[in-house]
Amino acid sequence: MTRYKLLIEFDGTPYAGWQRQKNAPSVQACVELAVARFCGETVTLAAAGRTDAGVHALGMVAHVDIEKPVRADQVRDGLNFHLGDAPIVILDASVVAADFHARFRCTGRHYRYAILNRRAPAALARRRAWHVIGPLDAPLMHQAAQSLVGQHDFTTFRASQCQAESPVKTLNAIAVTRCGERVEITCHARSFLHHQVRSMAGSLVMVGRGRWSPADFEAALKARDRARCGPVAPPDGLYFVRADYP
Repeated sequence: MTRYKLLIEFDGTPYAGWQRQKNAPSVQACVELAVARFCGETVTLAAAGRTDAGVHALGMVAHVDIEKPVRADQVRDGLNFHLGDAPIVILDASVVAADFHARFRCTGRHYRYAILNRRAPAALARRRAWHVIGPLDAPLMHQAAQSLVGQHDFTTFRASQCQAESPVKTLNAIAVTRCGERVEITCHARSFLHHQVRSMAGSLVMVGRGRWSPADFEAALKARDRARCGPVAPPDGLYFVRADYP
């Protein structure tokens, strides 16, 4: 039995999220089916994160155990072949120690939220960015976002169905930048609450539109009240960028 670490890129548009579900397609189920077709084994993948429906990944990390003796490059190429036209790609496969765990060994998760900020609707970026028509003040959004850095009770930016034991998380870094028509929010933490990034992004857009001041944004955080959250940003613009390991 060999454990392989997989680096996965996917377009989450047609899926109900990463996690396998009974009555809806998922990224996990697609990759597990590809493994079964590749080596005839029934496996269960573990991943660094559990993305929601419509959320994408540039570098999701997962691990899988395979009994058949195969090289890592054969795993990568074989899975890509059997994934066929699915918008899922195995970027890399490598052999890791038997005690490696994609979820529990992860020390940091990086997310990016993409906003297309222009009057005209999206063509190439459709379902891959949040289309916001009115002007956004990205520097002001960045200023407001800095109040999130550090350890806080993030109840305001936590989904009501979140199953985390505690709303207290430590955000290591967050930045808002603009490049032409594209505004990006990047953030890094050991772990995030359910809908935390999308909730923060939606509230930061309130600042960018001039409807909230940075002080209003900070007050919403400190209120520890879900009712004080701005609109939750759609999943289209959210990307799991990478996972950190020791």
